[in-house]
Amino acid sequence: MFKFLRKELLTLLSEIRKTDRKVAIIFISIALITTISWYYTSRRFFRIYLYDYFKLSDNADLIEFYYWFIGDFFSFFILPAVLIKFLFKEKISSYGVNTGDYSTGFKLSLLFYLIMLPFLWVATSYPSFERIYPHILSARESWIIFLIYEAGLLLYMFAWEFIWRGYMLFGLKEKFGYYAIFIQTIPFVILHNGKPAAETFGAIAAGIALGILAVRTGSIIYGFLIHGSVLFTVDLMSVLRYRTGEYGTGINSIYNIFKNILG
Repeated sequence: MFKFLRKELLTLLSEIRKTDRKVAIIFISIALITTISWYYTSRRFFRIYLYDYFKLSDNADLIEFYYWFIGDFFSFFILPAVLIKFLFKEKISSYGVNTGDYSTGFKLSLLFYLIMLPFLWVATSYPSFERIYPHILSARESWIIFLIYEAGLLLYMFAWEFIWRGYMLFGLKEKFGYYAIFIQTIPFVILHNGKPAAETFGAIAAGIALGILAVRTGSIIYGFLIHGSVLFTVDLMSVLRYRTGEYGTGINSIYNIFKNILG
């Protein structure tokens, strides 16, 4: 038995030595980072361990979201950035934190956003979206809270874009080429589970499209602009529909919303 275990261990060590150190670290660190996010920098953690300290505050819900935004900025951006700089000895800019091909990036970002607009308009007419967006309910009643929330959300979205299209995609691209686009799409989609089904299925196409955009431009900035603007638009449309009670999808609905808001 001892000889058998020794042989198996030596075989395992031999295989481990053949692995790409950087690739192995990226895969393991992604598992660790997402676990840290779920257990320690999430709204769930705040609700269980910290909410009682802030529940009497008028802005307890906003504090909860900012704990999540700042916490996951640490998890999804700071932690991998530290690994890149001190373990891989590489530049953060090599992982998409740069302007890249800005001409192509801005054009594709604008085109993608314009294509998405009618789909967002229709999607926000469904109760499944109306109940969820924006996540902070008080933003429906106060434009100030809405803007503060959206500013924090942009911070979170930058880190979210970096962990998948920056750290994971560019980190694995040297080893896997274009297959890295599909690899980073898997956890990206899984972490959409629990959201409206249309959004989760849409995340499959979005993950691939944003990955292609990142590789094409050499930057995560344009994916961040698209993702951030889409989420902002969903939140804004949801608030406008909530405030006006208008959930149609035709031209008259757009007119009625502007009439009620401006009037």
